[in-house]
Amino acid sequence: MKSYLKTKDYSISGEEFELVYDESLDMLVTRPQPQELDKYYLGENYISHSDASKTLIDKMYQTIKKYSLWKKVQLINKYCLEEKTLLDVGAGTGDFLLKAKNRNWKVEGVEPNREAKMRAKEKGIDLYSGLGTLVDRKYNVITLWHVLEHLPNLDNQIKQLVSLLNENGTLIIAVPNFKSFDAQYYQKYWAAYDVPRHLWHFSKRTIEKLFSGHKMKVVKTKPMVFDAFYVSLLSEKYKTGRQNYFRAFVIGFLSNLKGLRKKEFSSHIYILKRS
Repeated sequence: MKSYLKTKDYSISGEEFELVYDESLDMLVTRPQPQELDKYYLGENYISHSDASKTLIDKMYQTIKKYSLWKKVQLINKYCLEEKTLLDVGAGTGDFLLKAKNRNWKVEGVEPNREAKMRAKEKGIDLYSGLGTLVDRKYNVITLWHVLEHLPNLDNQIKQLVSLLNENGTLIIAVPNFKSFDAQYYQKYWAAYDVPRHLWHFSKRTIEKLFSGHKMKVVKTKPMVFDAFYVSLLSEKYKTGRQNYFRAFVIGFLSNLKGLRKKEFSSHIYILKRS
């Protein structure tokens, strides 16, 4: 594997990391990968483990999240015509599961972060700590919303996920795309690299190759257009130290515009079925 670029953890530790290119999977890999990752999730800035709404970025995130929750429930409804059983991996503070539960889904979730689990419990959502605790369970829909990039022992984790899926079930995965325009523009400042929390950095070909080895195929790919704006806003802060809202909007807009032509958006949702 050859070096792709060097970047650093801009949100918590300030430590430097390298991204190396795995040609066989068309994927970037974070090096080194810390043995103890928990401390890299402990900062107040790690918004997906909180319901914070203090800064403008927080407020934007929470506003977009509310809209996205509605869209996500629409999506899982479309791909489940049988019993509505849902597993959400990396459930955070439980908002997606709560929304699905209110739409008559039988929900379960996995979240290793203790504080996030406590916030979910306050909403009436009890979460498991890991996939290993789900023995002899089967689900018609399993979702990972910006979670796959966080999972160590990737191949083994995918094997576990597939084993939990019913024969006609649907696996839905959302991940950033390092081949998007905003990734190319911001380079080492691209916020979606988010090292070392993001251990892997995927392309469309990566997802196809990773899951084909587990007899899963991508049946549809959908763009996440809001990600380009949110990621560009964070990337501007990392690059300049300032909130350049106008420039972030322009880059986000250009990324989506180019995505329409090249089919390479800031983030993608992949819908997978057994092959």
